[in-house]
Parts: sequence; C-alpha cells; structure tokens
Amino acid sequence: MTLAQLGAGRSARVLGVEGGWGLRRNLEQLGIHPGDIVAVARTGAFHGPILVEVHGSRVALGRGVAGRIYVEPL
Repeated sequence: MTLAQLGAGRSARVLGVEGGWGLRRNLEQLGIHPGDIVAVARTGAFHGPILVEVHGSRVALGRGVAGRIYVEPL
C-alpha cells in the first residue's frame, strides 16, 4: 500500500521508497525514512497534496510523491 492510498487520520510505518536518489534524498531531508511512523493529517480536495505528520512536524506531499512511498498501516 502507498501513502497516497492511506486515509486521513490513519498511521503507518514507512517500508520503502520507489524512486531515484533525488527523491529519496528530498524525503530524508523532510524526515521521512524507512521504519518511521507517519500519520496522514489531511488529504487535499480534488487529488491535492497530502498533509503528513512525521516526528512532530507536518509536511505536505504531492500525490505523485506519496504514491512512491510504501507503507504498512498500523
């Protein structure tokens, strides 16, 4: 399951990222690493961005990026 498929208000553990080194580097700078727990705070209307809470911070991710992050629901 990907982060884009996870519903608002649900938490999950990051399993991995499908993408190049640039995407992985950008996500690491945002604090999203494999093994981290993330919570979807809100999803944007009309396939807008997803607001994710990780390590006490909120980060907005586009649907394309969120669709490349594989998670395991908790």
